[in-house]
Amino acid sequence: MNIILVSSRFAKARSLTLTRAHLLAAGMLAATLFVVAVLTAQYAIVRFQSGVISDELRTWLASAQAEEQQKQALYLRQSLDAMAARLGQMQAQLQRLDGLGARLAKMSGMKPGEFSFDLAPARGGPYMPAPPQQEVSMQSLDQQLEVLNVLLGDRSDKLVALETLLQQDRLDKRMLPSVAPVRTSWYSSNFGWRLDPFTGKNALHEGVDYMVPEGTPIYASAGGVVVFAGLHPQYGNMVEIDHGNQIITRYAHASKVLVHVGEVVRRGREIARVGSTGRSTGNHLHFEVRYRGTAQNPVRFLQQAAG
Repeated sequence: MNIILVSSRFAKARSLTLTRAHLLAAGMLAATLFVVAVLTAQYAIVRFQSGVISDELRTWLASAQAEEQQKQALYLRQSLDAMAARLGQMQAQLQRLDGLGARLAKMSGMKPGEFSFDLAPARGGPYMPAPPQQEVSMQSLDQQLEVLNVLLGDRSDKLVALETLLQQDRLDKRMLPSVAPVRTSWYSSNFGWRLDPFTGKNALHEGVDYMVPEGTPIYASAGGVVVFAGLHPQYGNMVEIDHGNQIITRYAHASKVLVHVGEVVRRGREIARVGSTGRSTGNHLHFEVRYRGTAQNPVRFLQQAAG
């Protein structure tokens, strides 16, 4: 396409040649300007002339806004329900830890006032607000709850293990001969070498003798299982108790046996009555403690228990 330009300012006529590329570029520019003009007009109508919006458009916008608000409310409710469930689990774990702590404090001999598990810890200090980037968000709060839940489970497992160890320690102590078999502290014959009362020769006395009247109650020095209850040619009427860990106690020369083989007895249980049966010169109790079959000095066990 050729365009001829004629003007009094020009000495001669001029011509312009428009190719297809020129025409295409001009068309695209015109279309772009038209779209921009339409969008500008629509924005001006929505922004400054709300009354011009049709009822259908207004209804659609309100519906979209309400749907988005419902989605946000549902997400918030689901998040709160999940955190409430975790909070309930942690509260149950805290109650369990409080019970464990109270039992452990009692088992370890602590005074009740030293650890009060039913009171919140005292806290305080100046207020130092966190910067905006460190404010608590829903996501960070959820992460902190998850970390706290894991820590509570770990502490609970460790306290249960500690309680088991303390109970085992207390059980072991109950199984050690720690209670005097009669209600007296006077020994008529101690553990060790002595002159035998029948032969007059030096002999090992493998226990201690309590000189008390006939019929005096004899008590189990520790809990265990009765493995012998009857007449022995030298010990007379005797009770033998197995306390576990290869520890055995013997109660000899009794006038009467009150337990039978296989019976489980507790520490301090009456098991026999004092007499003078067997190889004996008078009413007394012969008390022995044996470890792995070897006689031990019973006084050492009783002194450790008293200490």
